[in-house]
Amino acid sequence: MASKARTVDINEDVTKALKTFRFQRRSQGHAAIVIKIDKAALKMVVDEEHDNISIEDLVEELPRNSPRYVVLSYELKHRDGRISFPLVFINWAPSSSETTMMTLHASALLDFQRVAEANRTIEVRDAEEGLTKEIVDEKLLS
Repeated sequence: MASKARTVDINEDVTKALKTFRFQRRSQGHAAIVIKIDKAALKMVVDEEHDNISIEDLVEELPRNSPRYVVLSYELKHRDGRISFPLVFINWAPSSSETTMMTLHASALLDFQRVAEANRTIEVRDAEEGLTKEIVDEKLLS
C-alpha cells in the first residue's frame, strides 16, 4: 500500500513550535503563531509569533496578497463570566494571492489542520472585511 505523498512538508520546527504554542499557559490576551509556505523548499515555516495582540493588529500584520495559516489562542469571555483560551485556526487566503501559492496553500490545508488541532476554523478570503473580534466571538460562542 503506497503512502500519501504531500506537496508541502510540515517540518519538525513547525510541529514543535505549534506544540509549544498550544501548551503555553495564558492568563490574558490573544496570541498567534503564523505559518507560511516556503515555495522554493515546499515546506512550512514559522513566519511570526505574536503575544497579547488584538485581532485588528493581527489583521494588519498579515499580508494582503499571500496566504497564511494562523493558529490563534483567543481570550474568550463567556456569557456567564468565565474566561477560556480556545485555539482557533484561521485559514488566511486572500483572493488577491498568487495562483501557485493558493494552490500550494489549499493542497496542504487538511494536513495542517490536523497538526494544528484547533477547536474551530475561520476562513478569510477578503482581507479587509474577513476577520474581526465579533466574527471570532460569534464563531466560538455559537
